[in-house]
Amino acid sequence: MTRLSAEMLAADTVDPITSAGHAQLGIAVLVGIAVLVLLITQTKLHAFLSLTIGSLALGAVAGAPLDKVITSFSAGLGSTVAGVGVLIALGAILGKLLADSGGADQIVDTILARANNKTMPWAMVLIAGIIGLPLFFEVGMVLMIPVVLLVAKRGNFSLMRIGIPALAGLSVMHGLVPPHPGPLAAIDAVHADLGITLALGVLIAVPTAIIAGPVFSRVAARWVDVTPPDRLMPTRPSEELERRPGFGVTVFTVLLPVVLMLIKALVDIVVDDPEDGVQRVADVIGTPLIALLAAVLVGMFTLGRPAGFTRDRISSTVEHSLAPIAGMLLIVAAGGGFKQTLIDIGVGKMIMDISEDWNVSALLLAWLIAVAIRLATGSATVATISAAGLMTPLAADMSSTHVALLVLSIGAGSLFFSHVNDAGFWLVKEYFGMSVGQTVRTWSVMETIISVVGLVFVLLLSLVI
Repeated sequence: MTRLSAEMLAADTVDPITSAGHAQLGIAVLVGIAVLVLLITQTKLHAFLSLTIGSLALGAVAGAPLDKVITSFSAGLGSTVAGVGVLIALGAILGKLLADSGGADQIVDTILARANNKTMPWAMVLIAGIIGLPLFFEVGMVLMIPVVLLVAKRGNFSLMRIGIPALAGLSVMHGLVPPHPGPLAAIDAVHADLGITLALGVLIAVPTAIIAGPVFSRVAARWVDVTPPDRLMPTRPSEELERRPGFGVTVFTVLLPVVLMLIKALVDIVVDDPEDGVQRVADVIGTPLIALLAAVLVGMFTLGRPAGFTRDRISSTVEHSLAPIAGMLLIVAAGGGFKQTLIDIGVGKMIMDISEDWNVSALLLAWLIAVAIRLATGSATVATISAAGLMTPLAADMSSTHVALLVLSIGAGSLFFSHVNDAGFWLVKEYFGMSVGQTVRTWSVMETIISVVGLVFVLLLSLVI
């Protein structure tokens, strides 16, 4: 495991707000996370309030002055909102435009029209991957469920054979690929390069989704045989529209921010001259804020206008896209506050002091921490943010590619074995009409496969890059 340079270590641990020893800090971390877990799982308190209270408990047990803890938490909350808040908002707007205009349905229908019985599971994972790029997991699932149920029923497919690939495509994107909130928050916490993380994330996401989707679905279909529940057959968002945008222009709009960010990463590698005009232009258009803003503005014309949206309808769509993300934004922000509290009480230095002689890879350590928090809280976002906060000091002395792999390792760990304390578990159970046991044997196992396979590919890439 790499050691922090004296300069980077000092930068991350200047004036710690407590002089507690390693034992006290370790207990403080356990108490802080335990409080967080109990509040979320037992009292069902909102994750934003749980993270806030957990941060205060963390500082108090560490022996830090309460006013300093509040300052640290507030600073972390503010910096996280500044770093990822606007990006989450822009991603939500783009996703809402995609859904309301019928663009998502256009992608779905076009691909399904070209798929046969053998290729249908592969078509489903492809659709979910494309749809999942700009959409939150829950939104993408609401869009995909009607397709999954209809295809399974009309084509006489096993629901698992169709549903698992769709869920795998959505889940992989949610955990590994920005601009989803978890990866964005981890990128911000460990100061990773977004373009490199995006490129490596897509590279890992493709084989991971294939293994956990079409491949595992064969096994899942033998384990669980359920029929699509008629009572849960929802209507599709675009059924009320007279027309909708074309397939090509919709895919172009969805992939525009991804392409712009990848161009920046490529130019940075090839040119590597901050004064070069091409690189300066690429650095601007490939900035996540500009890339997503460009996609939103383009989407108003390429998605909204072909669907017949007036200016008022587009304005209403934008307005309605922001309200549902308020809770997510507050959770991510509070997670940033929790992360900053961990750093300021000196937990980062403690981890370095304890682990500097270990033979455990930093990537594996990050994955294990994320797995533990995921199992305890049920939240992939909370697991990602908390693990990123604990691993921040280790990232300071890594190369840009390995910092990106650290983010992906955390993201993979945050997906491990979704069970009864995860809202996604119940969403899948109810939509697919399964029992708890059936959901564990399908959805929970699929999430575990994504997590483990994702880690394997991260470790393999770390040997090559």
